[in-house]
Amino acid sequence: MNNTRCLYDSSFETFLKKNDSEILGELCLNYHGDARTTTREAWEKEIAVMKTTLTLCEDKKGHIIFEYDIPRLGKRIDVGLLYKGIIFCIEFKVGENQIKEADVDQVLDYALDLNNFHKFSQDRVIVPILVATKYNGTSTIIQRSGYNDYVINPLVTGEHGIYDLINKVIENYPDEEAIDEKWIISPYAPTPTIIEAAKSLYENHSVEDITRHEADKVSTDRTIAYILEVIRHSKENRKKSICFVTGVPGAGKTLVGLDVAIKQTYQGQSEPVKDEGAVYLSGNGPLVAVLTEALAQDNYKKSQESKTKKKITDSRREVSKSIQMIHRYRDNMLHKIKNPVENGILEIDPEKAVKNSDSGFGEVEHVAIFDEAQRSWTHKRLADYLKRGGTYGNKLKVQNFPVSEAAFLIWSLDQREDWATIICLVGGGQEINTGEAGISEWITALNEKFPYWDVYISPKLTDAEYAEGKVNELLKDNNHVTYSEDLHLSVSLRSYRAEKLSAFVHALLTFDSAASDIYKEIKDKYPIVLTRDMDKARKWLHEKVRGSERTGVLVTKESARFKPLAIHILPSGDENAVHWFLEDKYDIRSSNYLEDAATEIQVQGLELDYTCLLWDADMRYEKGNWHFYRFNGQTKWVEQTGESESKQELVKYMLNAYRVLLTRARAGMVICVPVGNPNKNLNGFWEDETRKPEYYDGTYRYLKSIGIEEI
Repeated sequence: MNNTRCLYDSSFETFLKKNDSEILGELCLNYHGDARTTTREAWEKEIAVMKTTLTLCEDKKGHIIFEYDIPRLGKRIDVGLLYKGIIFCIEFKVGENQIKEADVDQVLDYALDLNNFHKFSQDRVIVPILVATKYNGTSTIIQRSGYNDYVINPLVTGEHGIYDLINKVIENYPDEEAIDEKWIISPYAPTPTIIEAAKSLYENHSVEDITRHEADKVSTDRTIAYILEVIRHSKENRKKSICFVTGVPGAGKTLVGLDVAIKQTYQGQSEPVKDEGAVYLSGNGPLVAVLTEALAQDNYKKSQESKTKKKITDSRREVSKSIQMIHRYRDNMLHKIKNPVENGILEIDPEKAVKNSDSGFGEVEHVAIFDEAQRSWTHKRLADYLKRGGTYGNKLKVQNFPVSEAAFLIWSLDQREDWATIICLVGGGQEINTGEAGISEWITALNEKFPYWDVYISPKLTDAEYAEGKVNELLKDNNHVTYSEDLHLSVSLRSYRAEKLSAFVHALLTFDSAASDIYKEIKDKYPIVLTRDMDKARKWLHEKVRGSERTGVLVTKESARFKPLAIHILPSGDENAVHWFLEDKYDIRSSNYLEDAATEIQVQGLELDYTCLLWDADMRYEKGNWHFYRFNGQTKWVEQTGESESKQELVKYMLNAYRVLLTRARAGMVICVPVGNPNKNLNGFWEDETRKPEYYDGTYRYLKSIGIEEI
């Protein structure tokens, strides 16, 4: 069978009849590119070892597969066997005489990927086997992992022990139903982390293999197609257009943005199409830094494997063309304006910019994708920032800047004289920083300054969590608005075991009685547990993660009394987020060490497999409502009360911080609400006034009342 999902597959009988060179030839023929000498030598050894192994099998009714593609991981299983109703995943380390933990994790990752995302592998016994060809030992115990699945704990052996391990597994599972050969072309429904998705998109310029297609209600493809059609229409009719895409947390908004950027830029070709480009922009520094470094490292690694001469700095530079900080994009346009600004009007300075015959003074890209558009800056924040020349006063200074960030970004694309499209990716209820304008500022700018732009909008943008429910009112007099359900992503892809996680979190935070019912519905597939002990939380996390899965501790930026629990805050600086998200479990800077906790600022837009949310005294359940507190840095918590706009804005950000943190886990989470310090000194005074039990007990009792199980 000639199959694009693998490089070679056949029945055992056919495999044993073919000579080795013929099989090697098929592998090389189906390989994309020229197989290196070391790769061919490894295949030769694997073919020989598997022939020896399968010759010993009395029953030859099985199927062998070489180099089976795992799209989510961007890797291939060396050898797969479908035999006696069991799936064997075999990873070879040719010439190795030792077993390394990283190699065991690799083959386990393959098995977990099949178990979670490969339809025809569901409820099947899956056996990961690591073969270090010169290793003298072999596994002796065959047992399922302690999870609710059929993945066997990884087995290890040398080249001569494979047959015995296969037999032992069959003895333990003798009555498994036969597996159809169509297993090879099974629907594959992965839900990649944003880092995995970005790697696949960047290298392959395609999203087809890395998103879920199985469920019709998952609408990423439909949304992408709709946006690309808006871009096409804008180009053909020389129009300016803007799309607002909404989605529940984890629904794939960033993935949609990245995919549109790459599809529009490459349009199915191997090189970018001239003057058709799109750029993905985000104001989220940690997200951009983590994605850029992950892609650069992956790009550099691939160049090393292909013997291409390239430095890591070259890879970083190449990647940064596709993914940029929104501030850099903004600064580029700032250098083209007349400065100082006169009469509150932005104008291009012809002495600072070159006018192109077709596009005017526009940027290179026709299409700009703004991720987390609700986080764009208010007029006041941007004007104050530019007045002093940036955070430290060492950048371009612009006095009396007249507009908000949203208005300026629209103005920048409006400088094109041909056509332009903006895509705003909008997260509901996720404004988490003072000075973030929310989505209403974009709509106000369109109404007041760019009424001729076509507006394509998700109907969900009218919900309360977007623009405080004022979208209908803001758009009532705009005659260029088109509503489309295709611009809303309703299903969480991040939490692949619990599509209703976002609904549960929303109900929990708004005291909706439905929270208990939703929890009962999802808890078996997506465990959410409660504890008051950080040691128990750490133990639970360590027991949950397998292979290269990631875990980490999360706190809000307003949290203050975490040191007594042996938790430190991850220092600010994008490089720290890069290490926290990308280093493996052997590096103490990794999230997996559960020592440094990340805040909502560092994790928004990213995710982990399992998380611990450490719930501090900044947001407390008291008398049926949330009450918000900020620590004064010394002795006490100060409640945030009052009706002023700034206080109301702060309270909204503090609530949204917990919304963000409660939706970061893909597979499950533990919520730790500390006990506080119940001790008093000899005089009857609290030993620690900042950690009284009453600060935490109400929150704990509320979460317990929903039904969240305690460990």
